[in-house]
Amino acid sequence: MRLILYLGKGGVGKTTTTAATAMRAAELGYRTLVVSTDVAHSLADAVDHPLGPQPTQLTDRLWGQEINVLDEVRQHWGELRNYLAGLLRRRGVDEVASEELAIIPGMEEVVSLLHIRRQARDGNFDAVFVDAAPTGETIRLLTMPETFQWYAARIMDWDPAMLSVAKPLVRTLIPATNMFETLQKLTKGVEALRATLTDPDISSYRLVVNAERIVIKEAQRASTYLSLFGYPVDGVVLNRVLPQNAVEGAFTQQLHDMQATYRQQVYDLFAPLPIWEAPHYPHDVTGLERLSAVGQALFGDQDPTQVFHRGLTQEIVKEDDEYLLRLPLPHVEIGKVSITKRGDEMFISIGNFKRDMILPMTLAERPAKRAVFKNGVLEVRFGTSETSVKTEEVAS
Repeated sequence: MRLILYLGKGGVGKTTTTAATAMRAAELGYRTLVVSTDVAHSLADAVDHPLGPQPTQLTDRLWGQEINVLDEVRQHWGELRNYLAGLLRRRGVDEVASEELAIIPGMEEVVSLLHIRRQARDGNFDAVFVDAAPTGETIRLLTMPETFQWYAARIMDWDPAMLSVAKPLVRTLIPATNMFETLQKLTKGVEALRATLTDPDISSYRLVVNAERIVIKEAQRASTYLSLFGYPVDGVVLNRVLPQNAVEGAFTQQLHDMQATYRQQVYDLFAPLPIWEAPHYPHDVTGLERLSAVGQALFGDQDPTQVFHRGLTQEIVKEDDEYLLRLPLPHVEIGKVSITKRGDEMFISIGNFKRDMILPMTLAERPAKRAVFKNGVLEVRFGTSETSVKTEEVAS
């Protein structure tokens, strides 16, 4: 089973790309589900067919689904929510506020992912393609397994061990509830979910970008945080590339030239990830026939369910009070390393190779002390006090 999530800034064509990839997988014979976790669903518009909270068959091997998170919470975790709401009401919180406060932070996001994992676990599909919410919301969603487990363990200031001890007492006081069993079931599901989302043989994350500066910067941040949490990124889709034969007049020539600059940046910034390109079409890309054409343009004879890249694109390790950033650059020749850091951006030069990257907040607040490049890996050490960056000549 393959679980592939497409991420990107709102408006880059993420829904179309996800649906087109799913269509291509279905054409290759896989039982395929394309599913949207975005609250503002547009997947039904892309496939030009009504979709609901349960999988809807679109072709012999393609199904579509728009998850209704609120229904999912009510159906599977309503007992836990009702118990927490009752507890808040007994403490003087009014009824409307207690209903809202009873949602554990991150529960809605976690439930979306649990639902997708359940579809995969039950063996109904060979591949599940997820049209995720815009980048910021999706990064929050993907970090929810850790956040949720921390929060759930502290309900009423009890950790999981204390919950087990407290069961008989709570059953005596509130015989009708099995809140603890529900909470523990949810927590175990989240633990298994985390294992699934970080397993590179099962899950892959693909970034969708346009040839625009702001879009590329946001994709860089997404790539950084995905790597930070151990989520395997295996490719980038460069969408809406203006074809050369579409250039006519000064305006489109200028647009084409600008895209060419940013297009090269995408290849430089996201190496060694594969880059797939989709052209800018002169018509709406809706309906299965047009989605099929996009899938063909993106992948050609390639199987979109395969794992296209293995290994971290970056790694952060804590050593005492300092941090070490490791950045694999297998195709860069040995040379002098030069680094400039401004806020959360770091600019790297090694010989003729140049790259800028976005740092997580953990590193953005620290000075870069020392940088070396050896055996195809750049290592940057971040200290605890202001120190100038040292560059070194290194041997192969």
